[in-house]
Amino acid sequence: MNMTSAGGLSKTRLRRMHDVMAGHVDDGSMPGLVSLVSRRGEVFVDAIGRIAIDGAPMARDTIFRITSMTKPVTAVAAMILVEECKLRLDDPVDRWLPELANRKVLRAIDAPLDDTVPARRAITLRDLLTFRLGYGMIMVFPDRYPIQKAIAEAGFAPGPVFPSFPPDELMKRYGGLPLLYQPGERWLYHSGTEILGVLIARVAGTTLGRFLSDRIFAPLGMKDTAFSVPEAKRDRFATCYIGDHATQSLKVFDDPVTGKFSSPPVFENGGAGLVSTADDFNAFAQMMLNGGRIGSERILSRPSVELMTTDQITSEQKLGSELFFGDVRGWGMGLSVFTRREDIYTTPGRFGWDGGYGTSWYSDPSEQLTGILLTQRMMESPQPPRAFVDFWTSAYQAIDD
Repeated sequence: MNMTSAGGLSKTRLRRMHDVMAGHVDDGSMPGLVSLVSRRGEVFVDAIGRIAIDGAPMARDTIFRITSMTKPVTAVAAMILVEECKLRLDDPVDRWLPELANRKVLRAIDAPLDDTVPARRAITLRDLLTFRLGYGMIMVFPDRYPIQKAIAEAGFAPGPVFPSFPPDELMKRYGGLPLLYQPGERWLYHSGTEILGVLIARVAGTTLGRFLSDRIFAPLGMKDTAFSVPEAKRDRFATCYIGDHATQSLKVFDDPVTGKFSSPPVFENGGAGLVSTADDFNAFAQMMLNGGRIGSERILSRPSVELMTTDQITSEQKLGSELFFGDVRGWGMGLSVFTRREDIYTTPGRFGWDGGYGTSWYSDPSEQLTGILLTQRMMESPQPPRAFVDFWTSAYQAIDD
């Protein structure tokens, strides 16, 4: 355990947290993990287990695939362009994304693909940020609607394998699909930030990776955060595992040397493509918690961060996606926001998001607390795994004032 000082956290209770989290490694649920809890400038980091089943010991600077924790980073990049007046929240995105102009919308979610009506309005940046653009995941399994088959054939099926074609091809494929709902009508997961990354690159006149590096990662000192892991850092890159229910064991899903993060991707996925470390992501989290700045570095204004971390969706817009929200949370811009307390850690105003490959981040303004959990065991449903629940319970039970 690496602990500077408590910062309003009980050292005794942080040791309890270590024991609880070590239990998830000891029982074989995952080879290892890194947890970080920060409060009032003091940081507790715990690296447990190994980076692979037969690998080196887990370390504070181990690199993980953070998948959907990429979404808030991409949203911050978009808000940088809003603050520079290069984008506006309620302007149509057609100028930059002509593939999304003149959309057709399914008459009903179960309708044939050609049973459409015209979109009542254009898609806006606000729609992309709040996931109300009309594209996204349909949480109905197994697939039963014609649009689900079309989405899968286009390469956008829900699951752990992400698109691997160039940005222009990605947009062409989205452009070939009707919208599932009218713009602004319904929250649908994921597609918004996938498309948002293409928008940012086109507006900025560079790649998404370069924009994120220049405007967010370099100023915040996030030296290990990127869309791939270079060979020189590969010995710090954790192996990614998925549960094999047939054998009740873990099997490799993504290998550090031969996997898809071992070389620069064809598509820099703003919805799920980044790798990072606990300290790197904590720099981003502290920037958000501090209203857009760390020290002398200001990434966003405080009003922009406050907008991003305010719930933007109605109960009607959540219909069909209750699995993500329950009764206690909504969605801001690129991240989730808690709206009601039903557990010790679901504080209203707490914001952040999880990554489907086994990661979790939330920051809590009322407690001035940030937690980051990085594992290499993939999630198997939108419901948080037991290790997540135990981590957040342990983080909040350690508060000592």
